[in-house]
Amino acid sequence: MTTPERTSSPEAPSAKFWNKMADRYSKSPVSNQAAYEKKLEITQSYFTPDMEVLELGCGTGTTALIHAPFVKHIHAVDISEKMLEIARDKAAKQNVTNVTFAQAAIDTFIAPDQSYDIIMTHSVLHLLEDKEATIANIHKMLKPGGYFISSTVCLTGIMRFLQLIVPIGRLFGFMPLVKFFSTKHLEKSIANTGFKIISSWEPQKSHSVFIVARKIP
Repeated sequence: MTTPERTSSPEAPSAKFWNKMADRYSKSPVSNQAAYEKKLEITQSYFTPDMEVLELGCGTGTTALIHAPFVKHIHAVDISEKMLEIARDKAAKQNVTNVTFAQAAIDTFIAPDQSYDIIMTHSVLHLLEDKEATIANIHKMLKPGGYFISSTVCLTGIMRFLQLIVPIGRLFGFMPLVKFFSTKHLEKSIANTGFKIISSWEPQKSHSVFIVARKIP
């Protein structure tokens, strides 16, 4: 496979924010362990041993490393080099050799068309300036019939006060960019790009939606 381009700068504001958060993030417990395990199970039901997988926004690598035994290779990228240092350390300690970690900005990441069998994004799309452009890029990078699997926080109509707090937090550097949209809006964005939504699941008492979508051959 052609090596994807590294298209981000470690000096970007979002990279600085997540670099600062890396240690705290790595020590934070999963908020809903049962839901997380179900998402892992659903995702693994689509894996085969010969698959090339991309994870955009891999954080400290936990999910990629869990999935590694079920596929040929996972290319995991994140904007934060500090997050990736933790991820690489985990991979070394777990003796995982089929996950490649690389620093890249999700919204400008480039790989050859039809490179991957599955592309995953977890808690990422609501942090992007233009999620539609990223979804379109994901569609291009997937092979015909490939799967886009995502878990996304959808805040519209639930936590309106955040819409006032986030701009202030970004100004002082203690909050990242956060976009507010509904589950229906996200599903429409995915479907309009040329995906068929296979399943859409919102865990109970959660503000996130887990979607499996297939690139129409």
